[in-house]
Amino acid sequence: MEEYEDILLKSLQNAGVSIPTDVSSMPDLNPATVVSICSQCLNLLDETASFPTSFPDSLVDKFKICTDIALAIKRLGYIGDMTYYKLLYPSEEDLYKLVRFLVERLSESSNVVKIPHLNNVKATNKINENNSMGNLEDWIEKTDSKGFDLDHPQEKLEDLSLSNVLSESSESKVEDASFGGSIPQNVIEDKLPGKVNGSFLAAEEDESGRNTFGSEETLDQKDDKHVQKVTPSEDHLCETRHETEMLQDQERVLLKEVTARTSELQKLEEEFKMLKAAAHLAFDDQYPIDFHLEQLSKHVDSRKCNIMELESEWDAFRKPLEEKKRSLEESLYADIPEAQKKLQKLREVELEKQLILSEIRRREEEQSKLSEDLDKQPRQSTRTSYIERIKEITKNSRKQDADIERILKETRDLQLESNSIQERLHRTYAVLDEIVFREAKKDPVGRQAYRLLTSIHECFEQISEKILMADRVQREVAGYEKKLTSVTSRSLNVDKLQADLDAIIKENEHLAHRQNN
Repeated sequence: MEEYEDILLKSLQNAGVSIPTDVSSMPDLNPATVVSICSQCLNLLDETASFPTSFPDSLVDKFKICTDIALAIKRLGYIGDMTYYKLLYPSEEDLYKLVRFLVERLSESSNVVKIPHLNNVKATNKINENNSMGNLEDWIEKTDSKGFDLDHPQEKLEDLSLSNVLSESSESKVEDASFGGSIPQNVIEDKLPGKVNGSFLAAEEDESGRNTFGSEETLDQKDDKHVQKVTPSEDHLCETRHETEMLQDQERVLLKEVTARTSELQKLEEEFKMLKAAAHLAFDDQYPIDFHLEQLSKHVDSRKCNIMELESEWDAFRKPLEEKKRSLEESLYADIPEAQKKLQKLREVELEKQLILSEIRRREEEQSKLSEDLDKQPRQSTRTSYIERIKEITKNSRKQDADIERILKETRDLQLESNSIQERLHRTYAVLDEIVFREAKKDPVGRQAYRLLTSIHECFEQISEKILMADRVQREVAGYEKKLTSVTSRSLNVDKLQADLDAIIKENEHLAHRQNN
């Protein structure tokens, strides 16, 4: 019953009805809270209504407000007795019926704007922060199944980091050269074969020397030879450049693979460290698990404080650098209007990026707070359990309907049998009465038999009436007992009723005195 009451109260909160935090079940509702809930529900159901949500101090005003609210609820279709008495002195059963009726009306109404309450917010994403204790077995199985060598992770990481640094340096050289539009000499010497470079340069020097000191005829002949020599060298250079680009592409792919493997290895190393720490905490017999959880939470809080301090220090160090960078960019692109436009667009994009990052941080903080509030909330039953309960209730209801139909059928059969027996009895008595009465006219013994028959018939009629009367009395007693149980279950306080009555009498006397004056 308490779970259903909690569900009803949560439904009211979801519909936009404000309920005090100290109310968790129906017995916690006092008359002021009941009147406030009913007023809010009526205002939500009827936009033109303006019922007060606060309880006045005057008893006359209390009775008037409760009477108006009771009439409005009765107009909505409430089945049962609804007066001011049900609101001022409510019982637990009356409160349950009233709240269930209001929830049904709110759910049927299409004008209700459902406002989510803070206590019922479902966090869509869970923050997996320092979750090593809970996922210890999963990490151990995953590590064993993958077969990673966790004995020397630091050596592998250093080797990969060293190769990564070397490959990045070579790639940066090649990218700088390609960005400038021409390849530097040292890069060409590294990439091209020595014989090709040497023959090409020697041919150029030889041709330039001969062209300087030769005659015009020899100059034309040597120009033809120069063209013939340069053409195959340029073809070979293009092929070499193409091979160089292919090697660069392969190098980039390899660098991406190495970076991915390095990050994966770092993650595995972090998991290994967390596994070691978790195993150490799990097998520590000196302190309980709660102590370690408390230490971990303190460590997390200290890390958060350190991160915030580092962020503040970095902001203080970053701002002058950004200003210096901005001034240098302005001075560098002062004479280039196109560069200034691109620089302005870049700054706008950076500003938008900063705004998005700040919004992400704000949302993350809000999410963490909501998740903490959600963790603090008491665990409720899942939707599956509610569905199972509804199915069970439906099954029991069908079973009860079947039992009721069976009982009604048996009752009808008994009634038909009783009617047939009574008709047969009346016919038998009429025939016997006629026969005995005929004999009583002839013989005095017949007269005595007729008197006995008449007395027996009257006695049985009295017995039948008494049986029917006893059955009627039993039914009335059961009804009165039920009413007595409902009355005793109500939270009737005689002292409170007497105090309210005295207050009403005083107010009436005060009003009469003012009227006379």
